[in-house]
Amino acid sequence: MQTEFISAFDVVLGVLERFWPVWIALVLVMGVSFAYKKKLALYGQLFDSGVGIAGVGICLFWLFTAIFASTISPFDPLAQVSIMKDTLPGAIEPTSKLVYYFGGDKLARDVFSRMVYGSQIVLIIAPAATGFALMVGITLGLPAGYYGGKIDTLLSFLANLVLAFPVILLFYLLVTPGIMDTPIPYAMAGLFFLFPIIFFSVLFWTRFKNRPDRLYILLGITLVVGGWIYAGLVFDADPLKIVHIDPNQLNIFVAVVFASSPGVFRIVRGLTMDIKTRDYVAAAQTRGESPWYIMLWEILPNARGPLIVDACLRIGYTTILLGTLGYFGLGLAPESPDWGTAIKDASRLLRSFIHPALPPTIALMSFVLGLNLLADSLREQSMKD
Repeated sequence: MQTEFISAFDVVLGVLERFWPVWIALVLVMGVSFAYKKKLALYGQLFDSGVGIAGVGICLFWLFTAIFASTISPFDPLAQVSIMKDTLPGAIEPTSKLVYYFGGDKLARDVFSRMVYGSQIVLIIAPAATGFALMVGITLGLPAGYYGGKIDTLLSFLANLVLAFPVILLFYLLVTPGIMDTPIPYAMAGLFFLFPIIFFSVLFWTRFKNRPDRLYILLGITLVVGGWIYAGLVFDADPLKIVHIDPNQLNIFVAVVFASSPGVFRIVRGLTMDIKTRDYVAAAQTRGESPWYIMLWEILPNARGPLIVDACLRIGYTTILLGTLGYFGLGLAPESPDWGTAIKDASRLLRSFIHPALPPTIALMSFVLGLNLLADSLREQSMKD
C-alpha cells in the first residue's frame, strides 16, 4: 500500500490547527495579564518589556500544550502503525486518515504526538523538583545565614560536600536501574518531601500563633494535604489514586532535589547574611519577634527576587538535564515520549532520517529559551525593586 502525503503548506496549517486550545488559552491569559498588569505585582511587570512578554508567552505555550496534550495529539504516543515506520512528514495514516505531521520514527510512532506528550513529562518533573529543592534550600539556608556559628558550619559543610561531587556522575549514580532495587531513593524521598510540610507549618505558626482560630485551620490543611501528597509520592498509598509517581520518575525527582538543594542553600544563606543587617530586621528584633518569624516574614520576602530568577534558571537547567539523562537512556522508561529519549532514538539514524530528531530538539531548545528570557526579565525587574 502506497502512503499518501499532504503538502508542506498543509502540514504547517495542520499543526497550527491542532494547537487551537493552546492559542485560545494564550490569548485569554496574555490578554487578561496585559490588561491588569498594574495589579499583578512582579508578574505584571514582565509585560513592560519585550523580553518578558516573549518569555511568558513561550513558557505558557508549553504549559498549555502539556495541559491539552490529549486534545492536540492525533495519536497515542506509544501507538505503532507498521506502515508508517520512518515515514516523512505529512504522511497520511491509511486506516484513520489522520496525518503524521512530523513523520514517523523508527518504531512507527507519530513524532508530533510524542513531542506534544513529552511536554507533560518535562513540565511535571522539572518545576516540581525545583520547587522541592527550593523548599529544602530555603528551610536550611535561612537558619544557617541567620544564626551562623556551628549551625552554619555544619550545613555549609554538607552543602559543599554535595557540590564538590561531579553533577553528571552524581546523577548517573542516582538514576541507574540498579538503584531502584534499593531503599535509597525512597529513603531520600521520605526525607526531602517532609520539608514542604515543615516549612508551611512553621510559616503559619510564626504568623498566626496568637490567632488560634486561623492557625489550627491552616495547620490542619497543611498536615492533611501535605500528608496526602507525601503518602502518594513516597509510599504510593494515595487512597484516591490521584497522587502517583512512577519509580523511574521518583529516581529522577530525588536526584534533582538532592543535586539542586545545596545551590539554593548557598544563595539563601548569602542573602540572609546580607538582609539580616537591615534596619527593618533590627526593628523586628526590637519588637521581640522570634527568629523564625524574622527569617520567614522579614528576610525571605525581601529575598524573593533573586530566588525567583534562580528558580527559572534551575527549571531550565533541570529540563536540559532530563534531556541529557533521556539521551543516555537513564531514568525514564525506554518507550517514554520525553524529549531526551526521543532525541536519543532519532540520533541513531540521523544520516538516513533527520526529521524525527528535529521536533523534540526544537521543543527542548524553545522551552529553555523561554525560561532564560523569563529569568532575564525577572532579574531586571528585581534590580529595579
